Amino acid sequence: MQEEKHQTELVVAAQPYRRRYTLNNVGNCWYLTSALYLQPTAPQSFAVFFRINSAPVTVVITITTAAATIRKRFTLAVKKVSAPAAEQLGVTLISDEENGAGVEIPDTAHQISTGAFLFLSSVYRLLLNWGFMRLNELGNILQIRGFSAYVLGYSGTIMVPLGWEWGVIGLILATAISLYANALIARLHEFGGTRHIRYRDLAGFIYGSKAYSLTWTLQYVNLFMINVGYIILAGSALKAAYVLFRDDDGMKLPYFIAIAGLVCAMFAICIPHLSALGIWLGLSTVLSLVYIVIAFVLSVKEGIKSPPRDYSIPGTPTSKIFTTIGASANLVFAYNTGMLPEIQATIKQPVVKNMMKALYFQFTVGVLPLYMVTFGGYWAYGSSTPTYLMAGVNGPVWAKAMANIAAFLQSVIALHIFASPMYEYLDTKHGIKGSALAFRNLSFRIMVRGGYLAINTFVSAALPFLGDFMSLTGAISTFPLTFILANHMYLVTQKNKLTSIQKLWHWINICFFAILSAAATIAALRLIALDSKTYHPFADI
Repeated sequence: MQEEKHQTELVVAAQPYRRRYTLNNVGNCWYLTSALYLQPTAPQSFAVFFRINSAPVTVVITITTAAATIRKRFTLAVKKVSAPAAEQLGVTLISDEENGAGVEIPDTAHQISTGAFLFLSSVYRLLLNWGFMRLNELGNILQIRGFSAYVLGYSGTIMVPLGWEWGVIGLILATAISLYANALIARLHEFGGTRHIRYRDLAGFIYGSKAYSLTWTLQYVNLFMINVGYIILAGSALKAAYVLFRDDDGMKLPYFIAIAGLVCAMFAICIPHLSALGIWLGLSTVLSLVYIVIAFVLSVKEGIKSPPRDYSIPGTPTSKIFTTIGASANLVFAYNTGMLPEIQATIKQPVVKNMMKALYFQFTVGVLPLYMVTFGGYWAYGSSTPTYLMAGVNGPVWAKAMANIAAFLQSVIALHIFASPMYEYLDTKHGIKGSALAFRNLSFRIMVRGGYLAINTFVSAALPFLGDFMSLTGAISTFPLTFILANHMYLVTQKNKLTSIQKLWHWINICFFAILSAAATIAALRLIALDSKTYHPFADI
């Protein structure tokens, strides 16, 4: 078969210099061989960007000829890398006809399909290493709250307001409904020939600029509230560890929240983007296992020795209505991030198929730790279960201290993940690329990320009501983003393929969750107002 040759420039991120490459096409395979690149030249006909020694990555290539410009998607696999002095690099470009050919990828200062936005839960990574599941094509691992420190609050914020019957039913239904809604969004990731790596990009592509702005506003509020919750959680964990050794009222909760905010800011400044997390992902695995196992074991141990508990739902008939509605928002908050396209940006091709595998894992095996701690904590303490489980358990001081410190540190890592869409937006807008230690980049992170987290910390210290913020976040942002918008976007994009019954089903979902979102927002605001009367701003609770 005749061999075609083109000149190309390949920029290798891991090396301080550039090289010139020759592109050879034989059949369906493209081969690159290198020669030292010494002088700047006119724009070449073919450009590829990848990281040396990396796993296979997907790239978009533009081939320019005298007749036309052709965009084509390939998978780049490094086959042989010799010593740098030899200036040789052997690679193979395999055409991706079945893996998103012709799909446009938006510009971003961070990376996609390499774990630069989010990671699937670090516990899931551990399961992969143990051989429970082989999904190496996923690239990174989905962060789910079933493994985050938020799980220590679900016994008190979900089970106490709902009780055994409705609490169990609600958690199971929320699991199924959340899987369905997330699957709708996942299937639209490459809709219209564009890879939608941000939720607002997907909404803007379908509806227009106004929907883009509205979705970004909802998502920003969602992520801001999640980060507020993580700082409250980190501060509460730090205080719970402190009082084990010194219960002198010298340190109040707002002080611990301030410390937590400072640590989060330092972490955000030191870690420029999520692909730089490295060893922190492994540490997150260990930390998650520590507090999940300790909280469950201590709760069950105490529950066995305790007298019969009261599992009745506390409050007046009126307050029960509002707390039940608020707990429904907590149910969806427990399973959903409101940023699935950003998560899906880490997935390698075929992106939709691999994301569905991740979702099936998340909502089957991935929910087991959440069930375990939530049900175990409520069984042990009944209606007196605290909103932060480790604040109420009894056991060895060393074990409780270890669990609380683990929850604190894991919250710091998790906050960085959920703040990353804002970081990515700001970095891309201001062109923050290159060395993380460059003066401009470092000063930008100090000012912008430090300022953003300072605002988060101030709100956390002023209104440290963890359960109320979980309810409000689920009501005003998670409901619309995960359920209302997902069903409507799928309805709009697939309307010619859906039957009348299917269209009616999606409209029922839209209307039901819109009503539930409005009711849950009112209930959450009422709870915050009541707690604000009971506890003054910057309260020590």
